[in-house]
Amino acid sequence: MALLDWRSPEHFDHTGDQPCVICDKPTPLRSDRGKPVHKVCAEDWIDRYSSTEDDQ
Repeated sequence: MALLDWRSPEHFDHTGDQPCVICDKPTPLRSDRGKPVHKVCAEDWIDRYSSTEDDQ
């Protein structure tokens, strides 16, 4: 299971919640690319869609 470290302040947007790009529920969290997304949603997405060397 992927575990992201989002303790740095750039992962929190003080301007307000926006809909998560995965589940559409509001979140103040932002991805490394600035997209609104819950940490658990991002971790689940990584687990589902990331390829590993075993997949190739």
